[in-house]
Amino acid sequence: MKALYLVIPLAPLLGAILAGLFGRALGRSGAHWITILSVAVSFCASVAVMLDVLDGNTFNGPVYTWLISGDTTFEIGFLIDRLSVMMMVVVTFVSLMIHIYTIGYMAEDPGYQRFFSYISLFTFSMLMLVMANNFLQLFFGWEAVGLVSYLLIGFWYTRPTAIFANLKAFLVNRVGDFGFLLGIALILAHTGTLDYAQVFAWAPELATVTVEILPGSAWMLISVICICLFIGAMGKSAQFPLHVWLPDSMEGPTPISALIHAATMVTAGIFMVSRMSPLFELSQTALSFVLVIGAITAFFMALIAVVQYDIKRVVAYSTLSQLGYMTMALGASAYSAAMFHLMTHAFFKSVLFLGAGSVIIALHHEQDMRKMGGLRKYLPVTYAVMLIGAWANAGLPPFAGFFSKDSIIEALHASSTPGAGLAYLAALFGVFVGALYSFRLVFYAFHGKERFGHDKHDHAKETPATHGQSAHDEHGGPPHESPAVVTVPLIILAIPSICAGWLIGTVLHGNYFGTAIFVSGEHPWIARMTEEFHGVWGMMLHSLTTLPFWFTIAGVATAYYVYIVRPELSGEIRRRLSTLVTVLERKYGFDEFNQWVFAGGALKAGSGLSSYGDRALIDGLMVNGSARLVGWFATLVRGLQSGYIYHYAFSMIIGVFVILSWWLYRMNYPS
Repeated sequence: MKALYLVIPLAPLLGAILAGLFGRALGRSGAHWITILSVAVSFCASVAVMLDVLDGNTFNGPVYTWLISGDTTFEIGFLIDRLSVMMMVVVTFVSLMIHIYTIGYMAEDPGYQRFFSYISLFTFSMLMLVMANNFLQLFFGWEAVGLVSYLLIGFWYTRPTAIFANLKAFLVNRVGDFGFLLGIALILAHTGTLDYAQVFAWAPELATVTVEILPGSAWMLISVICICLFIGAMGKSAQFPLHVWLPDSMEGPTPISALIHAATMVTAGIFMVSRMSPLFELSQTALSFVLVIGAITAFFMALIAVVQYDIKRVVAYSTLSQLGYMTMALGASAYSAAMFHLMTHAFFKSVLFLGAGSVIIALHHEQDMRKMGGLRKYLPVTYAVMLIGAWANAGLPPFAGFFSKDSIIEALHASSTPGAGLAYLAALFGVFVGALYSFRLVFYAFHGKERFGHDKHDHAKETPATHGQSAHDEHGGPPHESPAVVTVPLIILAIPSICAGWLIGTVLHGNYFGTAIFVSGEHPWIARMTEEFHGVWGMMLHSLTTLPFWFTIAGVATAYYVYIVRPELSGEIRRRLSTLVTVLERKYGFDEFNQWVFAGGALKAGSGLSSYGDRALIDGLMVNGSARLVGWFATLVRGLQSGYIYHYAFSMIIGVFVILSWWLYRMNYPS
């Protein structure tokens, strides 16, 4: 099976190389066929490996030794267990659907081959990350997905907003990655190895070691390591306060929004913490930190989604909120619930992003929901899948999001980790807000009166290129449904968005992950939930008596009343709550704060160093100053070199006089 393990990441890499280097020779169809087939091969191989792992055949070993330094070996290796194969199948499946969708979405884009090369390379990077059995390869995959996301977010490099967005994503992720690298460095310094299995064996000993971060302040080493690793996850998984890059990444094409924000890059942090569960379980401080960060992200980012009008940004802030739920589950030691929600979220969030893309191209790349409305009769397939995605995202039974989100809320309610009470309240109120913004999107875009014109718009917000599938095409006319190459992937992704949650008995309560995830006996929340689990139907019936269900219903009802029954009420509410709306529209001022403190501070520091350090000190004093000193001294000496003999004679006489005076003085006063 080792050969098959290699095929899984290398097939997308080969497709990326061929499409990237030989795209012109291959042509458009050649580029998309090669990359799609390569990802399809990877998906089929992942399914075969998953079946093999379910039969009890796991693998943990090196594939290639990259470097040996002293007693430390740096290797490329694979850890194939139930945790990694779940990620492999989800990543390759969602990526395959997005590759197919891209054929229709990017049909007329001049960077067609380059785009397929990038998304295939992104798939390779993510697979290397999830298949890693050591921190070196994990870090390679971690940085590779960050690099390719930079290229994808700024794919339309002629647009200043896209360049600003990819630079922002790159810089914010560097902040998180610095903490991540510190955590890996601490592990290497104290264990002498980067291999997961060996580090996990060292974990109990690491829990007994303390370090002084500040003089006189002792910290448990394991807590410092875990917090540093989680700071890396805060960047990749867009957790407060390193969340600011994700909404701006909507500047990239819609397929990238789905790929980055559904199953790949943003879930890397969730996967990493789950993989590191043997370390995190030894630090209650780290778990509490994770729990509180997740709670803040889940609730406060959901509020921003309620005031957004850009259809993609609504889904982007929804992603931030859902990632907060997964992070809260990690902090409550419900790693399996976090991974279960990661899986279900990958499907329904892909549907929402790609469905939003279908709406955008149908309206000549219009993204403002205020210029939509009444689209359900024009886009019946897109409407149906978006309704499924919204239903699952809101957490209503019997769709996938209900089972995973409800399990997280129940685990938070049972948890005794410090901060769990706050997290439970954030999750509870978050389901109301989540249902509100999910159905606000559906009602605003697909119901009510038509607010779009049947004329040809000139404000192409999504892309500089004109897609052949655009509804408001060169001939104008009403919107019409996207072609099959767009709608078929949407329908396929909608199927697991409905039924993936029904696997809860196997994934969450059937000990699917086995030894791949470690949970301390002090955190038995999932085990207790398993004892009370009475099947899928029993869980749905029980939910009718729980607060989360009725909070969700209240959110849907509120959206229906405000945006369908009384649409004028929306504007009135915004006027009455103008201060709160302004705060939410400005995203709590994080962008302004970062721009003023960090970007502005860096500019002022650079300006100061340029003015005073470079011009005044280095050029003015050290370079020009030394030149002026030499010139002044030369001018002084030049006065002595007059060329007149009597000047030289006087100089000699004066010199002899000075020497004789000094000699006589030393003779009379020898001491």
